[in-house]
Amino acid sequence: MYGPQQQQQHQESDGPTLKQGGSYIMEGHESADAKNVSIIFSPLQEEAGALAKMLKIFDEHRVNLLHIESRSSTRGPGYEFMVECDSKSANLSTAIEAIRKKSDYFNIISRDYKDNAAAVPWFPRRIRDLDRFANQILSYGAELDSDHPGFTDPTYRERRKYFADIAFNYKHGQPLPHVDYTEEEINTWKVVFNNLTKLYPTHACREHNHVFPLLIENCGYREDNIPQLEDVSNFLRDCTGFTLRPVAGLLSSRDFLAGLAFRVFHSTQYIRHPSKPLYTPEPDVCHELLGHAPLFADPSFAQFSQEIGLASLGAPDEFVEKLATCFWFTVEYGLCRQNGELKAYGAGLLSSFGELQYCLTDKPELREFEPIKTGEQKYPITQYQPVYFVSNSFEEAIQKMVQFANTIPRPFGVRYNAYTQSVEILDSKPQIADMLRNIHGEFEILQNAFKKL
Repeated sequence: MYGPQQQQQHQESDGPTLKQGGSYIMEGHESADAKNVSIIFSPLQEEAGALAKMLKIFDEHRVNLLHIESRSSTRGPGYEFMVECDSKSANLSTAIEAIRKKSDYFNIISRDYKDNAAAVPWFPRRIRDLDRFANQILSYGAELDSDHPGFTDPTYRERRKYFADIAFNYKHGQPLPHVDYTEEEINTWKVVFNNLTKLYPTHACREHNHVFPLLIENCGYREDNIPQLEDVSNFLRDCTGFTLRPVAGLLSSRDFLAGLAFRVFHSTQYIRHPSKPLYTPEPDVCHELLGHAPLFADPSFAQFSQEIGLASLGAPDEFVEKLATCFWFTVEYGLCRQNGELKAYGAGLLSSFGELQYCLTDKPELREFEPIKTGEQKYPITQYQPVYFVSNSFEEAIQKMVQFANTIPRPFGVRYNAYTQSVEILDSKPQIADMLRNIHGEFEILQNAFKKL
């Protein structure tokens, strides 16, 4: 997937029962374009029926509730409650203020709540929450712009509708959609595959070249076969925990990056138009499987990508755009130094026959990857990049991203829990103390193992 939110012209070659732990109490339905408001609160007085009294406030103000859940409070005895409200309710602001006055702890997590400047933008807390925005694409999908190579091709347009429909109908937990690609689509893949694999040994980073033969062996990567997302996703899960999820088109920066926080990569399944096999105006299956997938099998690169995603959760819009720009200049168009030579690791380069050659010449300007500066860099989307950012290693890039994330103004920290595939909000001292104890326990295990070597 290309750098989130930008509508690309990418030149490839030629230019629910109450109990603690966050279980459901009630769940409603929201429309695909709903902008919900979620609040987290703990009542001032812990007593029987405390939640019912608070919920009565919403009822009195005729605010529709879409979802309610509880958890044992991390700030003291009792419970905290998360309530998701329909933002179309006319008296929502009044109800929220009434809840705030009766709460010991109160915080707003919102996707589009303008009445409170301190509101935190909504973000997914569980991997299944990705279903809520997966179909809110910005462009492409079944419709094509007039300058798209396939705009006047009814057969191609119908095929694109097919791919969009299967992505729209996908839900978390289902098997990834299997696609029977046509002979014409496989021929297009063949042209791209054969051209790029000639360059990989000399132009791609060692991590890409290490993983690519494994994809050939395990996932059906070859010139006469377009790999299935399910096979590639299972391979990546075994390597680093990353998985693929079908998407119909481009997502917003915030939504796309949020997926990375859960080690989920939103991937297209359609392929570019056969009239221009070395050019695509948007990310396609060649870009996803040849450019992105190999690196997500590398542990350091997977962690770097997830750090960008975690940093975006609840961040203000301006910081999300800075993170998206960092994504553009690394995961999409990043270069690195290996054994004294420049190598490409960005998917936009590794899936572009022309730009993969160009990026290692003396024509573009090279700069050191520094998130605070990289996040401000402007870039073209219709031509080769005039500026590339270089990292000495993924480990160094991870450290720099974590340091940058610490400058993002949000009233909490976040941590991904791989056991529950959920994001934990770190906003209390008891929580953090528990985590430090767990880390200390893990460190002791490592020390004991080291002593036995």
